[in-house]
Amino acid sequence: MKLTAVIPARNEEKRIGHIVRKTKKYVDEVLVVDDASYDNTKKEAENSGAEVISFEKNRGYIAAIKEGFRGSKGDIIITLDGDGEHDPHDIPKLVREIEKGYDLVLGKRKNIDRVSERFLNFLTNLKVKCKDSGTGFRAVKRELALKLELRGKCTCGIFVLEAYRHNAKIKEVPIKIKNIDKKRKIAFFHFYQFFYVLRELI
Repeated sequence: MKLTAVIPARNEEKRIGHIVRKTKKYVDEVLVVDDASYDNTKKEAENSGAEVISFEKNRGYIAAIKEGFRGSKGDIIITLDGDGEHDPHDIPKLVREIEKGYDLVLGKRKNIDRVSERFLNFLTNLKVKCKDSGTGFRAVKRELALKLELRGKCTCGIFVLEAYRHNAKIKEVPIKIKNIDKKRKIAFFHFYQFFYVLRELI
C-alpha cells in the first residue's frame, strides 16, 4: 500500500523543511498544501523533497486538507500539522491499525488544554466513543477520505462524525506532541464549529 502524508502549512518556512525530511522516512509521498503563505514555505518544502500545492488566497485548514486528499496518490493518507506539533515517528503506529482493518485511526493526545475543544469532544462522544476528535494527526483510507465533506471551520468533531456516518471503523492510538503556541483564533473557530457538530448529531 502506498502512503501519502498531507501537511497543510501557512507561513512555516522555519519548520516545514525539517518536518518534510522527517516525514519522508515513513511515507512514499509528502504533499504540502501551502495556504497562501507570504514567506518561503513553498520553497523550503520543495527543497526538502515535498510535492507542493499552492493556494493563491488563504482558504483555511479544511480546504487545504480536502485539496490534499484529492491531490494525493496514496492508498493510506496521513495528515499532520506543518507547525511541528506532531512527530512523524508515530506514523507507523497509525498505519499498522489501518492495515489491521480500521478505516480511520486518530492520534490521541494525552492532554487537551482548550476548553472549547474539550466541549466539542464531549458533544462528539454523544454519538462516537472518541476522546480526541480534534486531533490533526490521523491516518485514513483514501476511499473514505474522498467521501468526506468536512463542513465547518476546522475538523474538530466533524471528521470523526462524518466518518462514522459512512460506517467507518475508527480507532485511537496515543501519540506524543510538542507544545506549540497556537493562535487564539482557533478557539473562535471552535465557537462556529459547535453548530456544525450539532447539525451532524441531529
